[in-house]
Formats: sequence, structure tokens, C-alpha cells
Amino acid sequence: MTASLLPDPLADEPDEGPAACVLVFNANDASGAAGLAADLMAIASVGAHAMPVMTGAYIRDTSEVFDHFALDDEAVSEQARVILEDIAVQAIKVGFVGSPENLSAVAELASDYSEVPLLTYMPDLSWWREDQIDMYQDACSELLLPQTTVLVGNHSTLSRWLLPEWSNEKAPTARDIARAANAFGVAYTLVTGIPLPDQFIENALCSPTATLCSHKFERFEAVFSGAGETLSAAVAALIASETELTEAVAEALSYLDRCLDSGFRPGMGNVIPDRLFWAQPEDDEAAEDAQESSFEISPNDTRH
Repeated sequence: MTASLLPDPLADEPDEGPAACVLVFNANDASGAAGLAADLMAIASVGAHAMPVMTGAYIRDTSEVFDHFALDDEAVSEQARVILEDIAVQAIKVGFVGSPENLSAVAELASDYSEVPLLTYMPDLSWWREDQIDMYQDACSELLLPQTTVLVGNHSTLSRWLLPEWSNEKAPTARDIARAANAFGVAYTLVTGIPLPDQFIENALCSPTATLCSHKFERFEAVFSGAGETLSAAVAALIASETELTEAVAEALSYLDRCLDSGFRPGMGNVIPDRLFWAQPEDDEAAEDAQESSFEISPNDTRH
């Protein structure tokens, strides 16, 4: 008799996979540059398990976003609730969910799991109509930020959103942005892409009262799609793995730097971070160096 190919239900339990599980709300991006594709690869790369909740779909290529179609709020809510009743989550990451109604649904879910750290990433929405941007960001400020543990975004995006009346000749600092975010209830803000002289940029993690850490990188010449998604997903995964926040930010930035340094251009548009750079074949010497450095690379030795 041929042996059965079905698994034996009495066999030993399989080895446990990644202990940390991250619930991710984001739109699908068929180009693979950003959206859920970026979240899934980044979270898996730093050792956690991603549970993706699709909130809609981008219509885009590697150069630009042309449109977006949001799912209705019930579809978003039901996806998440079924998973939350089955799997314990250690962190929640919210990207672009497409509508104020979906933000409301996500905020309601987050309030039911208020003990779970919530990371909110605000992408560049300049491709959208101005009235849609205003309604979306207003809803995010009112509904999601009060529950947000860490807010992540580019300096220019966060400045325009949180400090629209800024009139000082000097651009707002990361601390200024963190104070504005804290007015809505955000505990920590990671501000990326702060311009510095000589083609450098700074990334700073701030509370309303202090800069907890900052990391300076040399700016890459290339234009990337999905860098912010990659960084925010990596931070969320490391938080889920119980990594201390400043260490999580430092490690996520080093990971992003390696992704960007290995970036590739699959189409005719922007460069996409290679979130699986560690899986690419290397020569013996490069592989040995990569194994020694892992993701814990000194920011002074890297570019971003």
C-alpha cells in the first residue's frame, strides 16, 4: 500500500515561526514599489509575520500614482476582525487606507486593542486632489492619531499636514513636528528626510520634549518609490519583536539603507528598494562582510 501523503494529525507540532505578528492596513500596489508588497517583504525580512489587510488598490506604475480605489469600510473591518479573533498581534501598522470611512473603521478596531502599539505612516499624497487630501488627513488627525504610538513620515509631508500655518523663515524642526503631533495624542514621531547641507539628510525620532535619537545619511542620487513604506514596516516589525524603540529605529534605518543601496529599476520609472538584498547571491568576500554586519550597520558608514 502506498504511504499516505497527508500530514499525520498525531505527529509532533511544527516548529514555531516568527513570534511577532504585525497587522498591516494598506492599499495594494501592483508595481510592488509600495503598499502591501513593501510591508510584507520588509516585515518578513526583519523576522516578523505580516497579516495584510487590503484597504484598496493603487493605480500606478513605478513613476507615479494615477488613481486609487478604496474598499468599503465593512470589507476592511471584517478582514481584520476575523484575523484578530484568531491570532494575537504584537503591533499594528497603518499605511494609506484610502478614505475617512476606512480610517474610522481602523480607529475603531485599534481602540478595541488599545494595548497593542500602533504605528501610523503618512505617505506623500500630492498625487491626490487637494480636497481629498484635506479630508483624509483631518480624519487621520481626529480618529487615528489619538491612538498612535509612533507616527512616521517625511519632513515635508508632516510639516504641511501638522503645521499648515507655519510662518517662520526657518523650516520646522523634528521637535516642532513632534510637538504638533503630540497635540493629537502621538507619543513619538519619526521624521525622515530632513534636509542638511552637503547632500546629507537626517532622520530623527522625537518626543514632544526631546530628540531621542537622530541618524545622518548621505543622500542617494536616485529617486526611490516605497522607501517610507519599507522603513515604517521595519520599525513596526521590530517594535512587535519587543526591540526598544530607539534601537528599532536605528536598525530599521540601517536595513533601509542596505535596501536602497541594492535598489533596482524594474521598469522605466523610479528605483525600488531591494528589501530582499540579503537573499541575493554575492561573492564570498561580500557575503562574509554582510554576514558580519547583518543589519546593524553604523549610520556613519552608510548612505541613505
